[in-house]
Amino acid sequence: MVTTKLRHYPFLLTSFRLAHRSRISLGVAASVFCAVAWASGESVEPGTYEIIARTAMPHLEENLRYATTRERRCLRGHELSSVFPILHHPSLEGCKLDDESRRGNTIRYLLVCASPQVATGVARLDARPGRVAGILQIKMGGKNMTFAQRIEAVRQGECDPTP
Repeated sequence: MVTTKLRHYPFLLTSFRLAHRSRISLGVAASVFCAVAWASGESVEPGTYEIIARTAMPHLEENLRYATTRERRCLRGHELSSVFPILHHPSLEGCKLDDESRRGNTIRYLLVCASPQVATGVARLDARPGRVAGILQIKMGGKNMTFAQRIEAVRQGECDPTP
């Protein structure tokens, strides 16, 4: 055993014991931190994010097919279902992402509308430290019109404190 060989060198034995205790303490602290992060259900680090959204509408003419928007806003894990800007458009009033399912860093939603004739769709988000990427695919009811919105959100810093 290592401590038997170190018995003849007391200063090394003390250093070895301290280093061993530090590694155990560090390991316990890391385990507790990971357990707390997992239990909280936060898949994204809260903060101000720059969100770039690209909407693709394949049924339109080439020059109208794509639209890109940028915004900065405070985002927390429980607000991920509202990260797609298109959900705030009047044509999708009464619609929201619901029925969340998580597997690892991937979060999936169904688009649920008060009236199913409005639209149907699915969303997928991949959350990584400081970054969220995803796609929302929508089929508008009764019009046979489909489109998708892709988002890339990158953390820029802390949220501004509320006044």
